[in-house]
Amino acid sequence: MSAPESTTASHHNYRRTLGTISLTAVGLGSIIGSGWLFGAERAAKLAGPAAILAWVIGAAVALVIALTYSELGSMFPKAGGMVRYGQYSHGSLAGYLAAWANWIAIVSVIPGEATASVQYMSSWHFGWAHQLFDGEKLTTSGVALASVLLVGYFALNWFAITLFAKTNTAITVFKVVVPVLTAGSLLLAHFDSHNLTAHGGFAPHGWNSVFTAVATSGIVWAYNGFQSPLNLAGEARNPGKSLPKAVISSILIALVIYIALQVAFIGALPHDGLAHGWSGIGYKSPLADLSLAWGLNWLALLLYSDAFISPSGTGMIYAATTSRMIHGVQENGQLPSIFGRVDRKTGVPRPALLLNLFIAFLFLAVFRGWGSLASIVSVATVISYVTGPVTVMALRRLAPDLARPVRLRAMPVIAPVAMVFGSLVLYWARWPLTGKVIVLMAAGLPIWAWYELRKPWAELKPHLKAGTWMIAYLLVMAAVSWAGSTEYGGQGYIPEGADLALVAVLALVFYYWGVRSAWANPSLAQVREELAQAAAEQPEPAQPAGV
Repeated sequence: MSAPESTTASHHNYRRTLGTISLTAVGLGSIIGSGWLFGAERAAKLAGPAAILAWVIGAAVALVIALTYSELGSMFPKAGGMVRYGQYSHGSLAGYLAAWANWIAIVSVIPGEATASVQYMSSWHFGWAHQLFDGEKLTTSGVALASVLLVGYFALNWFAITLFAKTNTAITVFKVVVPVLTAGSLLLAHFDSHNLTAHGGFAPHGWNSVFTAVATSGIVWAYNGFQSPLNLAGEARNPGKSLPKAVISSILIALVIYIALQVAFIGALPHDGLAHGWSGIGYKSPLADLSLAWGLNWLALLLYSDAFISPSGTGMIYAATTSRMIHGVQENGQLPSIFGRVDRKTGVPRPALLLNLFIAFLFLAVFRGWGSLASIVSVATVISYVTGPVTVMALRRLAPDLARPVRLRAMPVIAPVAMVFGSLVLYWARWPLTGKVIVLMAAGLPIWAWYELRKPWAELKPHLKAGTWMIAYLLVMAAVSWAGSTEYGGQGYIPEGADLALVAVLALVFYYWGVRSAWANPSLAQVREELAQAAAEQPEPAQPAGV
């Protein structure tokens, strides 16, 4: 069955103009947003100096999961890629849940970035700026200013992908230079090595707090940007080569920057800042406040300006990628056709942009603080992560003949390890946050039901059967989180140590169940035909002279 004409034409309206450098800039620009402005302080509050290791663990988790998605992205270089893969391997139910989790995780970042900018602005030495943030959440005027920023993010995406790429590359250069300069300047201005061991030692709150910091302090949020190049795969010139390079490079570059910032933050903390221990740290604008404390007024001014530019750059990128995700969900058959329209002149899916702007406004109205948004985004992100390892190996079983420009020999080992890592991070997020976000995942099922339950039972049954593993996974993980050790917010029915082992074992059980549940569904058949058609339309390579 061929793709509907409107869908195929809409997909072809995208412009394949993004190269490796542009895609790396997209990935790095997504990763370096507001996470570096607040993440070092939040991680230190939870884990003390051991927060340094939390960034390493976060990068390891992101990297193994990114490797699974790099193979998928090179196989299916279509816009909104990460909301499509589960549909190809498991059909509508598992595909929709994966897409919903991924979309929630990404679209909520956009108001989070606007919130971060306004929160930093509240430290400016102006009376009106102090009224933007009350110490916990944005005030009414703060929400109004953040709303203006949201409109700006989407406006920059309205006209053309080439304008977006040029703007983003310039912003990304600035976003990389400022964190590097900040880390270096703070290290040179003041570094108290005593802070690494004082107030309870290197890990004052225990190692479980390090794992919780990975899940909830914004570290998962900070690395989540590796998805952005994959969601722009439909606009990549050579996705087979450029996607994996962009994804891996952006994670590794960010890791170096984040570790430098965390070390600089810990060493620059004055004694009065640690008077109440690590959990008592409290700054409105952490890095800017430390800069002022050590007389780096120029750096504080630079940080105040970058607090507007860095999150805005990331918000602009996510406005672009989420619109491609909505287009992908529509092509999966679970949204009205209007959201699959791509403007022929600009190559921009404008109806999808408008929908995401509306949803971003809703998130901004409900979650007015960066911390609350970071927690929600992080857990939703982890739920979306776990489908990648399952899907990549399921498709190796179902479709071994499909071209894989990126094919790692170690994937049979990497994929289950990624599933275990993702499941552990979900557990580390602590009850009841895990339960709340899993309920948020269930909130999207009525949309799926509206489109799918009208199908004949014989047609619907294999989709339900193939998606059962994911429903069961979410329910079991919620139950384990509730019953787990008190160190992770549970009831204590499962002792510490045994809880982590149980999560790892369950992750492997659901991994193998998920891989075996995949089936050759109509979406896989359709994408096979699209890929064959695209290959047939490729021009023949030029013959050497004289042949």
